[in-house]
Amino acid sequence: MSVNDPSSAGGVRSRLELQAIKHLLEGQWRRVRTYSELYGAGSALPARSAPPPAASSLPPSGQEVLDALPVAALLLTPVFGEDGTLQDALCPAQNVMARAYGAIRFTPGSVPPRGDTFSLFERFPDLARTAIPRLLTDAYRQGAPQGPEMVEWLASTRSGPVRVNDEARVAPCGDHLLLTWERSNRLRMADAAQQLVRTCWVEWNLGDDGFEASRGCRQVLGLGADTPVPRLFDLATAALPESLPALYQTLYDVILRKRTSECELRLRNTGERVLRMVAEPVRIAPGSLVWAVRAVLTDVTTDRRRREAARRAVHEAHREHERAETVAEIAGILREAVLPHFQDELAPYGLDAAAVYRPDAREAGVGGDWYKARKLPDGRLLIALGDARGHGLEATTLMAKLRYALAGLAYTERPVEQLTQWLNEVACADGSESTATAIIARYHPERALLRWTCAGHPRPVLVRDGRATQLPARPDGPGLSLGVLPGTVYSATATPLEVGDLVLMYSDGLTERRPTDPDEDTQRFLRAAEHCFREARPGAGHAGLQDYVERLVAHLDGPHRTDDATLLGLRRTGT
Repeated sequence: MSVNDPSSAGGVRSRLELQAIKHLLEGQWRRVRTYSELYGAGSALPARSAPPPAASSLPPSGQEVLDALPVAALLLTPVFGEDGTLQDALCPAQNVMARAYGAIRFTPGSVPPRGDTFSLFERFPDLARTAIPRLLTDAYRQGAPQGPEMVEWLASTRSGPVRVNDEARVAPCGDHLLLTWERSNRLRMADAAQQLVRTCWVEWNLGDDGFEASRGCRQVLGLGADTPVPRLFDLATAALPESLPALYQTLYDVILRKRTSECELRLRNTGERVLRMVAEPVRIAPGSLVWAVRAVLTDVTTDRRRREAARRAVHEAHREHERAETVAEIAGILREAVLPHFQDELAPYGLDAAAVYRPDAREAGVGGDWYKARKLPDGRLLIALGDARGHGLEATTLMAKLRYALAGLAYTERPVEQLTQWLNEVACADGSESTATAIIARYHPERALLRWTCAGHPRPVLVRDGRATQLPARPDGPGLSLGVLPGTVYSATATPLEVGDLVLMYSDGLTERRPTDPDEDTQRFLRAAEHCFREARPGAGHAGLQDYVERLVAHLDGPHRTDDATLLGLRRTGT
């Protein structure tokens, strides 16, 4: 991160904001200097009313000096071999802090009682394999303090080995050596914690423009190892223009209003890094002016990126939801327009009709399934059920085209095989993706005869006296699906119906279960049709038949379904 001159910060407004920050800091610098001159160290000291007490005539003992040290300490006598290498270190004295440390870290009995001399390496063998022997040797030979140096070793306890991690120093002390150590784990844990949460702290002095910073400060700010930590105004010049108003407000709150404040900073030459700065005032005395600004800086780049990604995802989900609602509304209108609601309009022709339609819930609420049953001018009935390729609005559009095309073609009074052939040509002309399956039938009331063709669709099921069977296929097999090959010829099958017979036409979405075999799916449908018949024989009229087909769909339907499901039921009631 480079420190930029205010004039290069970009834009008149940015230069003005930087100038305001500069004036704010300079004004506080003058106030701190004035305070220091008026209430300096000399003027603040009270006058002595009596001479200082005389020093004690008895100097402290060596043990008292050791116990006064704020760190754990051992007084050691080095023992060298004939070759000049350190062989051992005898400990004639230790201080209170060392005993307290040993009582916490080691097995009871490992720390000798006061006054006993013990061998350091005999008591703690693993110390001989650390940096301690080298520090002792260098301090003895050079006559100069050594360290601090990190020392890690294992101490045996009754509960198992304990890992000891300390910062050790060795200094000459007369004919002895003084080994002192401090637990470095707290400092290292603090550094690790700051690194884990990408946080650092800085305290900027407003009187001399000096500062103190944590060791992880450069890493959080995105600085190189040799780059100095920025002073307070340097931080402002390194911030992007959009960060300056918030930074000024934070400094104003801390310095003049004397309260904690926070802001977000985006710094130059650090990519997209975003820092959250929480600052508080440091006062010379309670209620007095602010001497320094203490701040915690946290790298929140990852958090901001996640929030931005979440915001975009929510926005996109909202758009998709709106789109889905629009598509569902259009599809619902199409469904109401193309899917009939039967009552008793076919009763005069000796038939009851009932239908159940279940769209794929993952799509727009309607799909490519369609059905039709209506009177034709010649006194016969057109009955059909189809399944257009795909899902959602596109499939709905295709099924509407085919359904209305069939309705128009049926008025030609041509046989169903001819109607199916013409409908295939319509699908082929619509494009390579416009494929569908269908059962197209005409019912002749005067003969109680159902003539039907199959274009790649599951064959109808006949339920007679409670027994369900699939209507037989033609010797030449079912015809091709609609829209696959122009010029395809279709053949019709004639099925006489007895009073009480049920004919069930359905789409494969009602029975298809991946990865089962289609024959297994058909057998499942037949068993379900018989079960629902035995459970409650269909009642009279449209309402009785509607109840039966709804129970049958409920028996077969479930969360495993991945397609639209449609069932059209016909029942011969008489002549």
